[in-house]
Amino acid sequence: MNYLFRLFNKKTACPKSRFGGHIELDKIFITKLWAFAKLRLTILLRQSLLLILLNVAALQLSAQQKKLNVLFIIADDLNCDLGVYDHYLVKTPNIDKLAKQGMMFTNAFCNYPLCGPSRASMMTGLYPDQTGHYQLRDYIRQHVPDVITMSQNFMRQGYTAARVGKMYHYDNPGGIGTPGHDDSASWNERYYPRGIDKDIEDKIFSLKPGRFGATLSWLAAEGKDEEHTDGKVATQAIGLLTKYKETHTPFFLGVGFYKPHTPFVAPAKYFDLYNVNNIKVPHIDNDYFSALPEPAVAGLQYYKEQLNLPDSLARRAIQGYYATISFLDAQVGRVLSALDSLGLRDNTIVVFTSDHGYHMGEHGYYQKNTLFENSDRIPMIISYPGMGQTGKISRSIVEIIDLYPTLSDLAGLKVPEYVTGRSFKKILNNPDQRTRDNALSQMSGGYTLRTPEYRYTRWGNGGPGMIELYDRHADPGEMKNLAKYKQYEPVIKKLDTQLTKRIKEVAVPPKGLKVFKIPGSDKNVH
Repeated sequence: MNYLFRLFNKKTACPKSRFGGHIELDKIFITKLWAFAKLRLTILLRQSLLLILLNVAALQLSAQQKKLNVLFIIADDLNCDLGVYDHYLVKTPNIDKLAKQGMMFTNAFCNYPLCGPSRASMMTGLYPDQTGHYQLRDYIRQHVPDVITMSQNFMRQGYTAARVGKMYHYDNPGGIGTPGHDDSASWNERYYPRGIDKDIEDKIFSLKPGRFGATLSWLAAEGKDEEHTDGKVATQAIGLLTKYKETHTPFFLGVGFYKPHTPFVAPAKYFDLYNVNNIKVPHIDNDYFSALPEPAVAGLQYYKEQLNLPDSLARRAIQGYYATISFLDAQVGRVLSALDSLGLRDNTIVVFTSDHGYHMGEHGYYQKNTLFENSDRIPMIISYPGMGQTGKISRSIVEIIDLYPTLSDLAGLKVPEYVTGRSFKKILNNPDQRTRDNALSQMSGGYTLRTPEYRYTRWGNGGPGMIELYDRHADPGEMKNLAKYKQYEPVIKKLDTQLTKRIKEVAVPPKGLKVFKIPGSDKNVH
């Protein structure tokens, strides 16, 4: 600019025009010319910068869209009493619909049929015998302080991880509205809603008045779905999905519902779905317990107030359980509908499962924490974008600790070397594929091995009177213990060898992790 001013400081004769005249350029003209040039240059630079930013944003959005999100929905104390699992009465249209959009597993099992240790094994991909996490109210980092949990693994690879409700153990309903026994390192965001069900506990009927968490209790309640805790869980989850959609944020969203865990509280309209006269109440023979090992009997008779329930009371309890399942289903439906309306389904892995099963009168028992099918088997449904086997059913055996490596595998993420669970991605591509020959579950004092043909349970060191054997095909209810029959000795010997091998395998310390076990913590767990 200064050069131009010096050059044209005095009038300068320009070359003649083609008409023979001269054009004189003065300082004012040059100034205007330069200003115009600067304006054009500025516009061009801004346009170029905007184009660069748009390209960068497009690249970032493309990268984010390539990351598969995870919507992980888990229920509390839910067995397989669902419509899609061929239950004779329970209505679950939304979960049924999800199964048609994904793959349903009929032989999925937890590794410990109790909230705390089961959820810890699910989130770490490690067995309870590896971590020492047996107790209901332990925190996972009491035992493995440096573990990288499932959601944390996603966080470390570019995701935002959030949880709403119960992902790790909570005292339910006592801990509702608090962080519970959560692991803060597993999440970027944590939310713990509290609904009107907490405010009307004085109206709840309970076999032990004033006690709700570990005894049968129920209430056909007032209020709208959205006013109850699980309704608020769904609402908060929908809000997060909306936020992540707007900000193009890759996410791992854990949605932990508190139902159908006791107390069986839900809006009255869900109780109205079930006429108590249509409910089938399981019954046992008077001498049933004589065929079982003493530890099994002790477990089934632990809750004295729930033994030998009058038929009318049993029907009402079962009605309450079914009602809360349908209430849960409605909230699952709300979340899945939001996922669809936001256009996130095409980029999101969806999981639906439970922490363990639950007895509703089978074997004369109402609760979890047994080594029977009712307690150890869990519902599991998975869908993901581009899935070629939608609506299929897999009877292949999987365990809850397999979810960690499977979801990571589907999302293209690496997992820590010490994760013991096995990815079953290949089953999702072909339901007839297998990754396991059996499933292992345990509880205080015993282990059970579930194969396609049998359930074999060993208490203590085994031996006469301390084992159970059930033929899954002939006796799906597991009511006839075959262990005393001589013709089954070869089967028992084979299964006992397999069980011993698996117990040794699941006790191998996780490589590279410090583990702190509390002596005796695996005893007398309820």
